[in-house]
Amino acid sequence: MRIGCAGWSVPRAHAGAFPAGGSALERYAQVFDCVEVNSSFHRPHRPATWRRWASSVPDDFRFAAKMPRAISHERRLQACDDLLLAFLDQVGELEHKLGWLLLQLPPSLAFDAAVALPFLERLRDRYRGPLACEPRHPSWFRGAVDRALRDVHVARVAADPARVPRAAVPGGERQRIYLRLHGSPRTYYDAYAPTALARLACGLRRAPPAWCIFDNTALGHATGDALALRDLLRD
Repeated sequence: MRIGCAGWSVPRAHAGAFPAGGSALERYAQVFDCVEVNSSFHRPHRPATWRRWASSVPDDFRFAAKMPRAISHERRLQACDDLLLAFLDQVGELEHKLGWLLLQLPPSLAFDAAVALPFLERLRDRYRGPLACEPRHPSWFRGAVDRALRDVHVARVAADPARVPRAAVPGGERQRIYLRLHGSPRTYYDAYAPTALARLACGLRRAPPAWCIFDNTALGHATGDALALRDLLRD
């Protein structure tokens, strides 16, 4: 089980939980064992940047790399092999420290087997590691789609808040699961109540190997929630 945040900034309110020296990533990686790189969704990073990040963390630390919006939102999984190959070349610089690829889809992108499955199969031809997809259109949460994702070894993210009830639980491949917690009740802004974190810890103790990423970063609550969940699980 790995617990971390979307990004590695260290909010002032929680600075005391981290070592004082080094870069923000170096400090973060002394406390957490994984991180989700969201900046790769918005813009490409040079190979040297990925190499520098990999060299800044312990050997057992892992990154999840979010796939570019140019693939998911602009080209909508079509005619994007050039972008896909470029992205895979970049994140390949992480070597064994690449833990997951994360594909987040726009709410307007309905499931179309003739588009989604060939894209995922081409991606699988080039990348065999853990792959998580966070769809947000209701058409992705049907049993047939769940089976299709399992066939290509793609885990469907369990998200909070869930846009439809089934989005709250993992789907697709379930040998390993990926949770993204965006904050509640205000997405990205609010912290989770202690009772919600306690329920989450209880569920994670019974779950397959899991990544749990807090994305409520707007006011720095992701760090506090991740620290609290880590402590609950240690207890």
